[in-house]
Amino acid sequence: MSTDTTTIEGWLAAFADEVGSTPPTPEELQGLLDLARHAAHRSQRQAAPIACWIAGRTGRPVAECLALVEADPRLREPDED
Repeated sequence: MSTDTTTIEGWLAAFADEVGSTPPTPEELQGLLDLARHAAHRSQRQAAPIACWIAGRTGRPVAECLALVEADPRLREPDED
């Protein structure tokens, strides 16, 4: 069966399969997108994927990493100050 890699879910599922992992749950996906949004809007856009990479390396749940960002005014989006 072929995966539709034109969707975010399909692409992530195919990539996860290729590297021997599992794709994020819908909740994790939303958390990662929110984390990336904070990083991209607070800093240079390139910080977004690297912030998600760092979060993944911590072994903490995505929701926990996102909560840390949202609690720190240095890290969340400026309009949320």
